[in-house]
Amino acid sequence: MTIWRTPTRFAIVGFICAVTHNAILLTADLWHVHYARSCAISYVVVVLLGFALHAHYTFRQPASAASFWRYCLSMAANYPATLALLFLMCDIAGWPVAIAVPTATALLFAANFLASRWAIVRRPSPASRS
Repeated sequence: MTIWRTPTRFAIVGFICAVTHNAILLTADLWHVHYARSCAISYVVVVLLGFALHAHYTFRQPASAASFWRYCLSMAANYPATLALLFLMCDIAGWPVAIAVPTATALLFAANFLASRWAIVRRPSPASRS
């Protein structure tokens, strides 16, 4: 059934991006790099990877500068959200980074689907359809 094609592709790309993000944060933690800095590094790497994969594989849309900047903007919301979640889980609740990072990633997954779709799949306005 084709209704499941986009969510399945998103899940595959999301999994690749999540693994990349988690690997960066967990490796940085082993090197005693604070999660605020490693989140910034991860943002750059995962935005480039995620945009390329979502545009070409998930949504099968031509990549454009406008969709790239919309994607950067929508994914930029992840940075403060991730920092807030990690602060709550690590600094307030005392969770280890190895537990908090995958938990934060899972919590942001649905929001990322909606944001990615908005950024890459651009519907023409009703005025331009006529």
